Amino acid sequence: MVRLTVPRVVIALVGALLLTYAFVLAPRTAPPWGADADSDAAVVTGANGLPTPSPRPPALFPPAGKVFIGVMTHEGAYDFTAVDEFAEAAGRHPQVMLFSADWAVARFDRAIFDRVRDRGMMPMLAWEPWDYRIDEQAREQGLDQYEIDEIRSDQPDYRLSRIIRGDLDDYLRSWAEGIRDLEYPVAIRFGHEMNGDWYPWSEATNGNRRGDYVRAWRHLHDLFRTAGATNVTWVWSPNVQWDESNPPLETLYPGDEYVDWLGLSGYYGTGYFADYRSFDEIFDETIDEMRTFSERPLVITETAAADDNGRKVEWIEETFQLLPRHRDIIGLIWFEVDKELDWRIVSSRASGDAFAEAVAAPRYDVRWTPDTVPRTTLDG
Repeated sequence: MVRLTVPRVVIALVGALLLTYAFVLAPRTAPPWGADADSDAAVVTGANGLPTPSPRPPALFPPAGKVFIGVMTHEGAYDFTAVDEFAEAAGRHPQVMLFSADWAVARFDRAIFDRVRDRGMMPMLAWEPWDYRIDEQAREQGLDQYEIDEIRSDQPDYRLSRIIRGDLDDYLRSWAEGIRDLEYPVAIRFGHEMNGDWYPWSEATNGNRRGDYVRAWRHLHDLFRTAGATNVTWVWSPNVQWDESNPPLETLYPGDEYVDWLGLSGYYGTGYFADYRSFDEIFDETIDEMRTFSERPLVITETAAADDNGRKVEWIEETFQLLPRHRDIIGLIWFEVDKELDWRIVSSRASGDAFAEAVAAPRYDVRWTPDTVPRTTLDG
């Protein structure tokens, strides 16, 4: 039997009071770590015994339930006139800008990225291992699209095996070190539409072999990681599948540890999709295939509609009616270019008005800032 003495009673009472504070009072007076991003920062006690604000967790881009709108123009970051015209027609400023750079001509230039950032847009680099001038020269000759594809896809200097072997590492490292020093998020869409046969990085062209694309991607990714360029969001972006001749996408996928966002290109008004097809008819089958091997967030990295059949406005309206059903799509980038066809929303007042009405919805009210962190999961 324990004999109760005055000191033991006092100790027991003090212990009870401390337990009461720890389990009853403290939880009511101190907000937990990870307070809501819209509330005041959580308060913790510093070494001096005074309350000090704890750091807020970084804001995600885009926030949960939101979808960003992006744009790609012919002039890219060298001239923002088309971006401004797009923003005026859309009634909303884009939050991401996709622009391209080829490996034959383009050298890293910080100013290009900073100009995009300064306009409140996350830079997304479409990085293309080829000499784009070969493509331009073929177009100037008035060749048809099939002849152009055959010419531009044959560029041995940019064969995937050369990337894998490290022959181009000095060039790649110069970009990795430059992007690392930006110290804000940058997305890289390397070798897009690799499941087609119109680019020299396709496994169906240029002397490339099965498995080369994944090996080249991983080599590039690892080189950036070694250089300390951890501010890159890696975007893997095939074209929508159009027939059974296309390679299975899983054979071209580098793996979730090498990819942050899934991308997808698809248009209404050209090629296999020249006849009217809705957004779902163009994209759903390929999205379903991608979901068999990855749950990464999805960005429509290129899309637009032509008006040859007089149904461009209808397609825009229907697309934005269907998009909310795709909870895994976190962004859509419009191809605002008059190229083979006029894909721009400014091609007509009706197209611009339809787009503006659609993106006025609150789910597209998104802001990008350099201190946001790109969302890489669908949770939260």
